[in-house]
Amino acid sequence: MEPKITALAITLNEEDNVKRYVESLSFADEIVFIDSNSTDATVSIAKDLGVKVIQRNFDDFSKQRSFALQQAKNDWVVFFDLDEIITPELGEEIVSVISLKNDFVAFYVKRISFFLGKQIKYGGCQTDKCIRIFNKKYCSYNGNLVHESITTNGKVGFLKNRVNHYSYKSFENYIEKLNLYSKLQAETLYLKNKRPNLYHFFIRPNYRFWWQYIYRLGFLDQKEGFILAYIHSFAVFKRYFQLWMMHRKID
Repeated sequence: MEPKITALAITLNEEDNVKRYVESLSFADEIVFIDSNSTDATVSIAKDLGVKVIQRNFDDFSKQRSFALQQAKNDWVVFFDLDEIITPELGEEIVSVISLKNDFVAFYVKRISFFLGKQIKYGGCQTDKCIRIFNKKYCSYNGNLVHESITTNGKVGFLKNRVNHYSYKSFENYIEKLNLYSKLQAETLYLKNKRPNLYHFFIRPNYRFWWQYIYRLGFLDQKEGFILAYIHSFAVFKRYFQLWMMHRKID
């Protein structure tokens, strides 16, 4: 008997992606969205497609994902983002690997990233991978407010098929995402009582740019590689600027 699968997702204003996403999860026995109070048609579209939707205020990514895990009826979980495209081949591989009797409790999926309509091959994307399939009995989220990851108690494997990652809707949307990540990272540092100094304002952003653009070969992605390196370096600056504001009690 094949194990049953719950597909989980956290959502916010994803109306353009919901139908494609749900249809790609035809192999799942249950689909649950934890929605952060979307203001578009995300919830209504999802419900019309048979998705169980629970609305919850957004605290941070780890809490949102951990709450989602508690809603899953099945032990085996797939937890993709709505801007990731699950191909039929990937869906078949997921069902196949969790049906086998082995010691794996989770599986990495490599991602192919797109930005401004172009596949990004460098700047760190060479090694981009995430755990997207796991058994919740042996796995949990690490508690990071942002860039949360799975902590596993067992062996982790790799899937052969990749997932296409379209994180770019518009430039404004991409900047909004980076702003949110910077804010949550600043909150993490604030809780650890870290205080920024000139090193954080000048050296860290510059290091991020040159690490991504030169060391990780971002320049090979041409203008898109430069843009990504630049805005990611600015996001580092903004992280420490927001941390500085928190210590100064400035909104």
